[in-house]
Amino acid sequence: MSGWLGDAAVAHLRAVAEWPDVGERYEITRRLGRGGMGVVYGARDRVLDREVAIKVVDDIGSHADAARLLAEARILGRLEHPAIVPVHDAGSLADGRVFYVMKLVRGERLDAAMASRTVSERLDLFLRICDAVSFAHAHGIVHRDLKPQNVMLGPFGEVLVMDWGVARVAGAAPDKEAVVGTPGYMAPEQEHDARSADSRADIYALGVMLDAMLPQPAPRPLMAIANRARAARAADRYDTVQGLSRDVSRFREGAPVDAYRESALERLARIYQRHRLPITLVLVYMAVRMILLLWFRT
Repeated sequence: MSGWLGDAAVAHLRAVAEWPDVGERYEITRRLGRGGMGVVYGARDRVLDREVAIKVVDDIGSHADAARLLAEARILGRLEHPAIVPVHDAGSLADGRVFYVMKLVRGERLDAAMASRTVSERLDLFLRICDAVSFAHAHGIVHRDLKPQNVMLGPFGEVLVMDWGVARVAGAAPDKEAVVGTPGYMAPEQEHDARSADSRADIYALGVMLDAMLPQPAPRPLMAIANRARAARAADRYDTVQGLSRDVSRFREGAPVDAYRESALERLARIYQRHRLPITLVLVYMAVRMILLLWFRT
């Protein structure tokens, strides 16, 4: 049969046969990839005539995965923010698997987009990520898996923090798993026991992300900010994401940052960079006056 239809056609038919039946409203069009405990499909919403993404639990018999996917959908439903993907619908398939429908995200991952960005553009993206995470924290939600691969940049400048599958809601029942997250981005306390991870674990991950987003060698104040955010002891980090983003904003404005104690020479250089034009004009004016005084004396 593969010789009659061709290997590509047979592979496509097999893939289509495995696509979930999500009811009459949605038409699955393609498989987009995996995300946490589920598979993500591209689909068309026949009622509203728009493209959407549908995330479906992969393991039919896993009640834990179903509960986690539903929890993720509910978390996203609570977080109405421009940098967090909105959820449109949720339900169960005929085979009992849970699914939810969300905005179809187009663009590229943050880690793939850094090479073409200036330092100023990278800091702007980082601040927008911080804004989304701070918003989640204000609603009692900790992401617990922040990393560049979980941030998407849309074609019109959108920044979207993705994959809230291991997020924790304040007051929720403790995790059964001792460790959740991605090695390298997990805070030390999260690596030991994810149940003890609070908002400062996200701050740690943001510090690692900031370091990864900076070109090397990076300015010392920026490195100090990243190092403070990813301090081994939670008590040594920024208390809030707002504190972290405020320090980054102060660096961009040419102001001193809390995380770095600058020398007198560095302070003079920073002041000059911040007020370069008026300082240059004053120096030129003084030089011209000196030349004129010397000229008339001769």
